[in-house]
Amino acid sequence: MNSNINFNELWAKQKTGEPNKEDLLSKINKFKKSNLKRLIITNLLLIITSLFIIFIWVYYQPQMITTKIGIILTILAMVIFVIAYNQSFALFRKTTNTQSNSEYLKNLIAIKAKQQYMQTTMLNLYFVLLSTGIGLYMYEYTQLMTAFWGIFVYGITSIWILFNWFYLRPKQIKKQQSKLDEIIGKFEMLNEQLNEKE
Repeated sequence: MNSNINFNELWAKQKTGEPNKEDLLSKINKFKKSNLKRLIITNLLLIITSLFIIFIWVYYQPQMITTKIGIILTILAMVIFVIAYNQSFALFRKTTNTQSNSEYLKNLIAIKAKQQYMQTTMLNLYFVLLSTGIGLYMYEYTQLMTAFWGIFVYGITSIWILFNWFYLRPKQIKKQQSKLDEIIGKFEMLNEQLNEKE
């Protein structure tokens, strides 16, 4: 049996899994940057899409009221989503490196709550308005097609909407939640360690 055991060395090795505040701050900054990038891309895409839809309305002058209501609903869905999404990013700006761990944790929990609100209520509203708007918009133009092609166009559009709703949306939500949950979990561990030392 070896009597020259270095307990300090063993203890140091055991603690390697503990979170480091600098590493956590670095992860949060990376998380903030990726969210800001996503926000900018989302804003640009939705603004360009809205302008394109308005251009179609002005240039092609749709005759049916359903088409006009469809365009308004589609643009309204995008505007509501962009406004809500931009408000959620304001919480990220509140988190600064000068905050205490408990303040940081409170902000991260507030971000998570806002993220869940965006992923449920706002995204549901967005999809309902967008789907209804697209359905109404397409009605005038599918009337000019044969029954087969009208059903085919509605079918393809419905499949794309359902694919987004049931596959892409949950996958994206899970990815975002797991990143934030990991950071919150590590901050909670850090807070517990600091409370134990006090």
